[in-house]
Amino acid sequence: VEPQELDPHQISGVPEARLARALFEGLVAHDAEMKVVPAVASRWEVSSDGLVYTFHLRPEAKWSDGAPLTAHDFVRSYRRTLSPSLGAPRIETLFHVVGAERFAKGELLDFEQTGFKALDAQRLQITLREPVAFLLNLMTHQEWLPVPLHVIAKVGPTDRPGNRWTRPETFVGNGAFVLKSWRAGQKIVVSRSPTYWDRARTKLDEIHFFPVDNINVEEQMYRAGQLHITANVPIAKITSYQRAAGSPLRVDPMGGVYFYQFNVKRPPFDDARVRRALAYAVDRDALIRNVSRGGEEPAYQIIPPGLSGYRSHQSFAADVARAQELLAAAGYPDGRGFPAAELLYNTSENHRAVAEAIQQMWRKHLKIDVKLTNQEWKVYLDTMSRTHDYQIARAGWVTPEPHLYLE
Repeated sequence: VEPQELDPHQISGVPEARLARALFEGLVAHDAEMKVVPAVASRWEVSSDGLVYTFHLRPEAKWSDGAPLTAHDFVRSYRRTLSPSLGAPRIETLFHVVGAERFAKGELLDFEQTGFKALDAQRLQITLREPVAFLLNLMTHQEWLPVPLHVIAKVGPTDRPGNRWTRPETFVGNGAFVLKSWRAGQKIVVSRSPTYWDRARTKLDEIHFFPVDNINVEEQMYRAGQLHITANVPIAKITSYQRAAGSPLRVDPMGGVYFYQFNVKRPPFDDARVRRALAYAVDRDALIRNVSRGGEEPAYQIIPPGLSGYRSHQSFAADVARAQELLAAAGYPDGRGFPAAELLYNTSENHRAVAEAIQQMWRKHLKIDVKLTNQEWKVYLDTMSRTHDYQIARAGWVTPEPHLYLE
């Protein structure tokens, strides 16, 4: 799909995150086995109480305009991410740091009182409110990436959305690639960065990103040789790819959760009994077996199994009788009187297939009808993050890499 934005502090979707990983690099990164490895930081130490992290930055790290990349750049970037006026979408991952949440809410005005400190040009210190075993994994996400404030300030306000510094003519990053061209609706091209600290190991000269909205068209482009890799495989084609000799389909482990979220400010979803009833009525095992067919695990808890070595003990199971009991207690026995409701998803044949299956489960078990509606990617993101004009909406959280793709 056409990306919402290339500013890493303004994005929340997977398509944008893929571009951000090419154009920017944080203190740490994931390798091919999804293990945390050094990136801009060559090494780090953690205090014995697990509260203080000290990162040592590579002196050879630079921005793509040749300017040195320092610990001060990271501190200024974190301040920008947390600025209330910017409205960055995923800042909660920084709230483990002392003072970060209070600064984001406007309760703390002096950023120097937070736990982000540049000890000198090459040493960055981060102090946490409590030990966080998965901190380094969190730091691979885009809200932790540095941005070139020295460039952004020349184009417009640094702490306001809509600054167009990410256009090819003004873009500066610190990743393995730089933005070469961006033709809206056609193609985004990134090329090898001449200033990247590890450029000798960058194997590709360019990457071409195509914004394709139709998953079937994307798969056809792959089979025609127009794409070398795609992470979007039509559900209907998964089985045939799995059975094919020498199949190009790869299925790798991925930490993530696919879920529907409710707008709890709108009735009847302001009633927890209604929300729980709809959750109990969904047979996730049947969804995996008959619909998604990609080797997923049923999500009866919000935390993916094995994420950073942790397995959640909070779980439940599909229970139609319990779902019917809860819906009746909320005032809708056998679905009688249940108001009109809509389920929103971003345009995709795969999302539609899942939505239709769940729609049928709710109709069969609870005797309620939920209308399905879809929106183009950028409109959907605006609805989810700004207007909140929905009742039920598809959402998800994933680690940086897809688990199923063609190559």
